[in-house]
Amino acid sequence: MENLYINHLAVFVCAILNLALGALWYSPILFYKGWLAETKLTEEQLAKQNPAKTYGLAFLFSLIISYNLAFFLGDSATDAVWGATAGFLAGFGWSTLIFAIIALFEQKSWKYIFINGGFITVYFTLIGFILGIWR
Repeated sequence: MENLYINHLAVFVCAILNLALGALWYSPILFYKGWLAETKLTEEQLAKQNPAKTYGLAFLFSLIISYNLAFFLGDSATDAVWGATAGFLAGFGWSTLIFAIIALFEQKSWKYIFINGGFITVYFTLIGFILGIWR
């Protein structure tokens, strides 16, 4: 582990990317209407949430996720290709599939699984790429 390298600024940017990508992914431009229908939430329910708590915890969890992947990619041989590959494998192979298993038992639709699983996979692939290239 003596060759472990973590770019803390890159990790911070990756955590912010979660919020930025989420804002786009779950916006009316992309999947907002489908996500809203599949979650069976209303806009009124969404308006009642505490944004400071929701976004604050989302950022904290994203920071932990980003550091976790950064530790896996901390080897000096890591590059953009390996970073994106490892991000995809972690995002799809671990995170999306365990999310899908839980969603199946919760009797969620495939649309729900694809919208959220797609976000997870894209996010992990992007942060893997960023952590790989920003050495």
